[in-house]
Amino acid sequence: MSDKLLSIKDLYVIYETDEETVKAVNGISLEINKGETLGIVGETGAGKTTTALSIMRLLPKDIGKIIDGRIKFDEVDITTVTEADMRQIRGERISMIFQDPMTSLNPVLTIGEQIGEVIELHKNLNKENMQKKVEEMLELVGIPAQRKNEYPHQFSGGMKQRVVIAMALACDPELLIADEPTTALDVTIQAQVLDMMDELKQKLNTSMILITHDLGVVSQTCDKVAIMYAGEIIESGTAEDIYEGENHHPYTIGLFDSIPSLTKETARLSPIEGLMPDPTDLPTGCKFHPRCPKCMEKCKTEKPKDIVNGTHIIKCHLYNSQNCCG
Repeated sequence: MSDKLLSIKDLYVIYETDEETVKAVNGISLEINKGETLGIVGETGAGKTTTALSIMRLLPKDIGKIIDGRIKFDEVDITTVTEADMRQIRGERISMIFQDPMTSLNPVLTIGEQIGEVIELHKNLNKENMQKKVEEMLELVGIPAQRKNEYPHQFSGGMKQRVVIAMALACDPELLIADEPTTALDVTIQAQVLDMMDELKQKLNTSMILITHDLGVVSQTCDKVAIMYAGEIIESGTAEDIYEGENHHPYTIGLFDSIPSLTKETARLSPIEGLMPDPTDLPTGCKFHPRCPKCMEKCKTEKPKDIVNGTHIIKCHLYNSQNCCG
């Protein structure tokens, strides 16, 4: 658990067109060790998927650009390797479960062919052994091996998600990126898929980045948590820091207040007022200040620095030495 697998340092990513520049990721730094699970939490538009696509080097061609920072995977700087070398890493050593299983599968190929394609690209197996590996992966995610000759439309949403997970794990990757893997599923199937992913992670000793907007999902599966807002990590720490710590960023508090509680009786939840800022025209100072109930004058003009307390880091003016309210 002490070996560093992935290190992101001061990463900046933009989407640039003739008309505008979208500042999607703005200086984030993250680390994940072998065997760990990191949860990245935030609203839609926070930059979570862009971070994942940057790690996979799958940003839209000519539009998506890493303009600064580095991404080191097991001492290899992903931002500088050739596309040919990246194809060897992608799928075999780093794999990704994309958001929507309904659109991640090719409707005209059987699921066996689609899992087999991943194995064929990265593993030197003969046809017989490849079919055995396909059957093994299907059984591993709870799908009978004899269904390998069926097509995606013959599977339910939850079963499609299992197929996508089987494809992602087919080459025993060291890092699995799961981008909102349960969004399209009902609550019962969500729990099954999360339990299965956690079991497979333990069995294969795979590190995982779980991208979600659900703090409840993160609490079940993650060792470390990063709260993302407008392309920045505004709070991070161990799961214990985030769920049991005393001090939190106002945005994190807002996320917690928007979750139904089993212990408190309330007529209405407390949503975070306002909307995520336009990434083409981000606010000055703290990017959360237009929505923050504890906004001070300095928040509007001065960018907050990281306040470090052991493994817990908060990017907020409330917790500096002069304004500490904790």
